[in-house]
Amino acid sequence: MPSARCCFVPAASANSFALFLLALFVIACGLGCLETAANPYATVLGDAKGAERRLNLAQSFNGLGQFIGPMIGGTLFFSATQSASGGDQNMVKMTYVAIAVLVLGIALLFSRTRLPDIREEEPLPHGVVAQGLWQHAHFVGGVITQFFYVAAQVGVGAFFINYATEHWDDVSNQSASYLLSIAMICFMIGRFFSTWLMGRVKPATLLACYSLINILLCGVVMMSIDGVSVVALIAVFFFMSIMFPTIFALGVKNMGKHTKRASSFMIMAIVGGAIMPYFMGAIADHYSTAISYVLPLLCFIVVLAYGIRQRRY
Repeated sequence: MPSARCCFVPAASANSFALFLLALFVIACGLGCLETAANPYATVLGDAKGAERRLNLAQSFNGLGQFIGPMIGGTLFFSATQSASGGDQNMVKMTYVAIAVLVLGIALLFSRTRLPDIREEEPLPHGVVAQGLWQHAHFVGGVITQFFYVAAQVGVGAFFINYATEHWDDVSNQSASYLLSIAMICFMIGRFFSTWLMGRVKPATLLACYSLINILLCGVVMMSIDGVSVVALIAVFFFMSIMFPTIFALGVKNMGKHTKRASSFMIMAIVGGAIMPYFMGAIADHYSTAISYVLPLLCFIVVLAYGIRQRRY
């Protein structure tokens, strides 16, 4: 991971967009491996009944980073453009080198920290018969649901600024970016609040309720009621907050020796986020940005169905 950050140094020196993409690809590979290892660790480290809650708490800090990261990066990079020629490139280099040093420090800290060992073979709950990986219906459903959820999340965010500028008078791209920051704050608050709420409501029930609310909110977004629809779109972020970690935890629950492989497939399911913007863009070009939000609405229907099904377990 630290070496991946350092890939941005030659990319900035060469002023090459292709090298930047390569560096991002290397970072994405590292993050994918990290999530594949860390997420199931959080789910099995403790009582199985609290797996969803633990993972939501851990991922709550992801929301904090999503909010703070762009603010710090924007401040550093935009201030650098005001400096002498070449200052922006130097700032990019120094920023990513600093991140690399920080990540390396965290890695060293973890290497010297004694973490509890998780047994490969977890005892199966009473009445559960050993099955192959793809014979677990809740896992297969989780992979499919994760694909559609991440597709919805990326689609909702990718077209947010376009939608806000089109459906709220006098809102510029800059103002819309501030609204997006507010949406990310809602996302972060949603994770912390919902983690607390999971102590009182079953995670699968909460997942079903939140997805139903998002279906209704997407309907309001498609109605194009000026500022009201933009506020509804911001609210979607709050109710999306728990979906990724909750679907993940429900999908790998009681997988025993298959937990690690199940985790890798759950992470691979995020490829849905790479596909959705293309189809939403095509609908937006032929019809309107508002109509394109029918696709996230359909994705949330899939999440609702999975949440309802998992309430029985």
